[in-house]
Formats: sequence, C-alpha cells, structure tokens
Amino acid sequence: MNDSTSARDGMITDMEKRGIRDARILDAMRHIPREKFVDPQLAAQAYCDMPLPIGEGQTISQPLMTAMMIEAACIEPPHRVLEIGAGSGYSAAVLGRLAQRVWTIERLARLARFAGARIAELGLANVTVLRGDGTAGWAPAAPFNAILVTASGPSVPAPLRQQLAIGGRLIIPVGPDGNSQRLLRITRNNRDDFAEEDLGAVAFVPLIGEHGFAEPAGHRQR
Repeated sequence: MNDSTSARDGMITDMEKRGIRDARILDAMRHIPREKFVDPQLAAQAYCDMPLPIGEGQTISQPLMTAMMIEAACIEPPHRVLEIGAGSGYSAAVLGRLAQRVWTIERLARLARFAGARIAELGLANVTVLRGDGTAGWAPAAPFNAILVTASGPSVPAPLRQQLAIGGRLIIPVGPDGNSQRLLRITRNNRDDFAEEDLGAVAFVPLIGEHGFAEPAGHRQR
C-alpha cells in the first residue's frame, strides 16, 4: 500500500467516524486520487480534512464538506447532476462515480482546463466540464435531479431553482458575506413549491455571476 492509498483510507475512516453513512460516496472517494486535484507541492496534505488553495483565489473544499453536500443531495445511479464551481474538478470526479451524467461549470478558464484534464485522465466520460457563468445554470441539459453549488451566493439563483427536476434537490451555501453563510437544501415538490432546509453554518468562497455577487473590481479572468 503506497502513502497516498494509506492516507486516502485514513480520510475515509475519519469521515465514517464523523457521520458520513452513504457507502457509495465513501467508495467513490476511495477511488478518486485527491492528490491529482491539488498543486503538487500540496499533495502531502491532499487527505487532510481542510480546504486547500488551487489558485485564482479559489479552494478545493475539505473532504468532509464534499461528502456532506453530496450525501445531502441523495444522488442515485440514474440521476443527472449539475455542479456549479468545478474548481480543480475533484467533486465532479466523485459525482461521476455516483450519477449517470454530470455537468460542472467553472467561470475561470485556467481552472476549467485543469479540471477537464484531470477528469479525462481518470476516464470519466460521463462528466462534462463547461466554462461559463454557473449562476445561470445549464439549461440545455435541464432538468437536473441534483444541483450542487460550491460557492456562496447572496441568495438562491432563480435559474437554478427552475432547472431542478420535480423531486430534485439543490444544495447551496447562502449568505451576505463570508462570516454568515448557511448551507441550504432546497427540494422541488412541484412546479411552484420548494421546501427549504437549513443544514448549518459553512464558509465558502463567493459565488460570482449574474445571479450571484459582482466580479471584484480589477479582477481579470484567465
């Protein structure tokens, strides 16, 4: 057993102790090499339960948060899933082992390229990486059984609500700033009825886009 495999097994054991019960999620994370989705200089920290910088002011979420969000979405093998905020592609890779089809949107070109390359290396042909404004969702592939948002917006973007299938779940952190965010699960009961649950306090990078926060002044996408 190499060091990465041992560290990955340790991460899985820790998540089980901390309440992750879905065996499919744990198995998916056991098969995805998280060290491939971080800077090589940070590879030794890939299985620590902490967010890590991936450039462009973005982070890869801590493994436990990734698992918690996916578990809250109740994803089944036939499901179609949309992720907003691909980052380096790790969460999308995990989702690719759980759902029939996954679309993940990243607004930053360098990160979108990185995520696409890593996912291709793993042979996850059911995962598509798109570059664009994730707050608008991805109407061509809607409706989705689950939508997961890995950045915090000031409110829930209306397009994401409308792109949920009936019975679908939207997992999204919402808050006015980085100090008062709540993780929400929104379930679409029918065309006009949405049930909302508060899953607790979280801390995410801001969701930038037409239906999120404005682009920071002087920031140039690459």
